[in-house]
Amino acid sequence: MNAHPGEDRLETPTDAILRVLRVSLHVGFAVLLLVAVIRLLAGAGAAPSAVALAAGLGLSGALALVYLAGTVLEKRHASGASPFDPTPYARWWLATVMLLWLLLLLVSGDFAWVAFPLFFLQLHILPRRAALPAIVVSTALLVGALWFHGRGTPDGGLQLAMILGPLFGAGFAVVTGMAYRALFQEAESQRLVADELRRTRAELARTQHEAGMISERERLAREIHDTLAQGFSSIILMGRSAEKALADGQPETAQERLRTVQETASANLAEARSFVRGLRSPDLAQSGLVDTLSRLCAKTETEAAARGTDLRCRFELVGSPVELPGSYQTTLLRAAQASLANVWAHAHAHAAVVTLSFPGTEVTMDVFDDGVGFDSTTVAGTARGDGTGVGLSGLRERLAALDGSMEIESAPGEGTVVAIRLPLPEEGAA
Repeated sequence: MNAHPGEDRLETPTDAILRVLRVSLHVGFAVLLLVAVIRLLAGAGAAPSAVALAAGLGLSGALALVYLAGTVLEKRHASGASPFDPTPYARWWLATVMLLWLLLLLVSGDFAWVAFPLFFLQLHILPRRAALPAIVVSTALLVGALWFHGRGTPDGGLQLAMILGPLFGAGFAVVTGMAYRALFQEAESQRLVADELRRTRAELARTQHEAGMISERERLAREIHDTLAQGFSSIILMGRSAEKALADGQPETAQERLRTVQETASANLAEARSFVRGLRSPDLAQSGLVDTLSRLCAKTETEAAARGTDLRCRFELVGSPVELPGSYQTTLLRAAQASLANVWAHAHAHAAVVTLSFPGTEVTMDVFDDGVGFDSTTVAGTARGDGTGVGLSGLRERLAALDGSMEIESAPGEGTVVAIRLPLPEEGAA
C-alpha cells in the first residue's frame, strides 16, 4: 500500500491523497481495536469470564503485533530502508489478521467493528474476484457474531440494525476501496512514466556524452592531420635536407633548412596549444586569412625545394576580402594546408595556385596544380590504418558543418583542382 521501493521523487497530489488514506486506515484500525479492548475490560454488556478476558487480551495483542509488523515491513521496503520484500507474503499476513479477528469475534461482539478497516485490506491485497466474496463472507460472519453476542440482551434475536450496519459499512468500504485502488493504479502509472522518463533522460545524457567524446576525437584527429602531422613531416624533410647539405659542403643551405625546422617546430607547438584549447590558428590570430595563405604558399615552395622539387606556388586574391568568422577562416586555412600537402607529397607538380575569391554571397577557394592527376572517381577519403588518409574526409566534415561543399576535378596527366565553396554568413552571425 506504499510507494515503489527506494523511489526518490516529488510527492504528487495523488500520492498525498493515498498517504492520507493509508494513515487514516491504520489509525482507524488502532482506534477500533483499542475501543473494543477497553469495552472488554470494562465489562460492557455481559461481563466476560476470566478465560474470555485473557483470551481477548491475548488475541488483541497478537492482532496488534501482526498488523503492526506487516505495515512496518511494507513501509521500510517501500522507502528503501530494507531489502526484504514482504509482498509475496501479503496474503498470508492478511489470512493471519482475519483469523485473529474471527477468534476475537467469538470472545466479544465489540471486535466486530474492526472488520471495516479489514475490508480495505482485503480489497487492496486480494484480486477483485476474490476480495468481493471475501467481504461478503466477512460481513455474514460479522452479522452472525452480532446476533450471537446479542442473544442474551433484553432485545434478543436478530435486529435490523445488526444487518444494515454491517451491510452499509461493507458497501462503503467497497466503494472507498475501489476508489483507493484506482488512485493507487494511477499513482503507479505515474511512477512508471516518471521512471521511464528518468531512464530516457539518463540514456540521452549518456548518448550526448558519447557523441561529444566522438566529436572531440574527430576534431583532434582533423587538427592533428592538418597541422601537427604535416608539420612533423616538414621537420623530418628539412632535417634530412640539412643533413644532405652538410654532407655536400653547403653550410648556408643547412643553416636555412635548420632555421625552417625551428620555425616549423615553433608553429607546431603554437598550433597544438591552440587546438587543445579549441582556439583559432595562431597564424590567423596574428595576420588574418589572406596573409596566412600567402605565407603558406611561400612555405610550400621552400619545403618542395628541400625535397629537390622545383615547385612554384603562388596565392591570388579575387575581389575585396570580407571579414569572415573564425570558423570560416580556420576551415579555409586547413583546406589549403591539406590540399598543398597533397600537392608536394603526391602530385609531382611544377606549379600550384591558391585562389581566394569573394563572389557575392559566398567565399570560394580553388587549389590548382599541374601535377600527374588521378582518377577523382576513385577517391574514397577514408582513413587508413597508419593514421593517414583522413585529409579529405576531415575536410568534408569541416565544410559540412558550415553548409559548404568541396569538389575535386582531376584526371590522369591533367593536374588537379580542389574547389571549396562556403556561403557567406548572414550579417550579424558569429
